[in-house]
Amino acid sequence: MTKRFDYTYSVWWNLLLIIVGSAVQAFGLKAIAVPHGFVASGVFGAGMLINYATGWLTPGILYFLLNLPLFVVGWLFVSRRFLWYSAFAMAVITGLYEVMPSSSGIQDQLYAAVASGALVGMGAGLVLRSLGSNGGLDVIAVLLFQRYNIGIGKLYFAYNLILFAFALTALPVDLVIASLIMVFITSVGVEYVLSMFSQRKSVFIVSDKNREIARDIMDKLRQGATYIKGYGAYSGREKDILMTVVNNVQLKKLEEIVFTNDDHALFIVENTFNVLGASFSKRKIY
Repeated sequence: MTKRFDYTYSVWWNLLLIIVGSAVQAFGLKAIAVPHGFVASGVFGAGMLINYATGWLTPGILYFLLNLPLFVVGWLFVSRRFLWYSAFAMAVITGLYEVMPSSSGIQDQLYAAVASGALVGMGAGLVLRSLGSNGGLDVIAVLLFQRYNIGIGKLYFAYNLILFAFALTALPVDLVIASLIMVFITSVGVEYVLSMFSQRKSVFIVSDKNREIARDIMDKLRQGATYIKGYGAYSGREKDILMTVVNNVQLKKLEEIVFTNDDHALFIVENTFNVLGASFSKRKIY
């Protein structure tokens, strides 16, 4: 069997994800979030808050400067490949932020919070699909998780709690609430983009013609399948349960294969968001 080329580990694919994702983030931040005075999460949010309070530099430059000590720490303890990709992402988003248009034309504060949150979340999700990250807090989060098993979500929660506590002292309450709406939508957007690329369907098939169904799955879908031993609760008869994993496109074809072979088959489908190994995605190694 010919070895399958895994493009997810190629340099060009990772750089493409970082560039596109960083461009989307930069637009969402500069053209929508900053004109409305929103505070994003993470290190960029700290840069925005410092800029609002002092007028120093720009949020993009402050983001770059605040990242430098974090990368020094990461250089000592985190893999070089992860850091180089993350440093590239940091440089790209900083550069693109400086040249992006500074207005999107959105006037309503709620619409702006939703739009910026969706764009920043989409962009961040694309970057996280690469072998790097958005830099900043991601570097420290990976370090603490690898060294001390401290959950990444816990670190982000604690950091953002402190960040928005400071925001409440410097910004109107309505603006902080709008920022929290943006941050919430950003987190949903990140999760959606990450799951969208990885979502699969686990399918369990109970049929007296599982041998024929399995053959068609391998011949027509070019997909593997596994037999699981089971027993009928009523009959007590031993029965093979066929299990396979397919994507959304293959699901309808699989349904046709099953019921063409056996009108009385039991067809059970479950959402599966992370499938690694075999013909599916490889484990991401930073």
